Amino acid sequence: MLESLLALGGLVLLRDSVEWEGRSLLKALVKKSALCGEQVHVLGCEVSEEEFREGFDSSINNRLVYHDLFRDPLSWSKPGKALPGGPLEALRALDKRTGSGPATIALDSLSWLLHHLPCPILCQTLHALSRQDSCPGDTLPGEQVRVLGLLHEELHGPGPLGALSSLAQTEVTLSGTMGQASAHILYRRPRQRPTLQTQWFSILPDFSLELQVEPLLESQPPSDLHTPSVDPTTHLTFNLHLSKKEREAKDSLTLPFQFSSEKQQALLRPGLGQATSHIFYEPDAYDDLDQEDPDDDLDV
Repeated sequence: MLESLLALGGLVLLRDSVEWEGRSLLKALVKKSALCGEQVHVLGCEVSEEEFREGFDSSINNRLVYHDLFRDPLSWSKPGKALPGGPLEALRALDKRTGSGPATIALDSLSWLLHHLPCPILCQTLHALSRQDSCPGDTLPGEQVRVLGLLHEELHGPGPLGALSSLAQTEVTLSGTMGQASAHILYRRPRQRPTLQTQWFSILPDFSLELQVEPLLESQPPSDLHTPSVDPTTHLTFNLHLSKKEREAKDSLTLPFQFSSEKQQALLRPGLGQATSHIFYEPDAYDDLDQEDPDDDLDV
């Protein structure tokens, strides 16, 4: 499944993270392209040429054309020999150097280029570099240009990530579990619905890909069915349960806020010999007893 990445042209976005680095996968795909006899150009920005070539044998290194932006990215040491446009001109020059035939361009990395170039200009250059302006029938299978771009997605916001994602024909998001790496591959083919696949893999010391099966999650050990259950209420300082006698006393108790029918009858119908109360009212001189104008004492 990972080998199928090299069967398609356009931009292949390798999205890695701090936990799961993607440079090893980039080098593995570069090696695979070189073994297929393609032209391979590497634009190195984050690591030195020696570090990138480390692990390849001489047959692979002889087929790599390395463009070094790591030692002198701003052309300070050799201003006469460097490209006047800096990283942008170096990126545009790769399209002229690929020539005819299938070619692979590895960008290590897009994150470095995003920090030195505006995102719209970088996207336009990548669009032209991967030859997306041509119609699907105009480009022969032997003239495809594949751009492998390493992107550290944790360094960028949703804007640049979304722009590069919409530009890519294939997205590879690296993750994993239990120490084993996995690649979630999103394919976007013309006039077809996007497809998402997951591939587990490992990279050997010589940067060869070894496909693996999905690891099984560690199952929890079965609990012992004969283990006696512990009552959590045994050592409490209070009792959560009532005895039969306590429950009967609780049910027979009348709470003071309960207005029972007996209490209602006792209040409404006083018994014999029970004193009754009366209210005696003597009007005051200033009391207003006029029902037609009760507010006439307000002098409104």
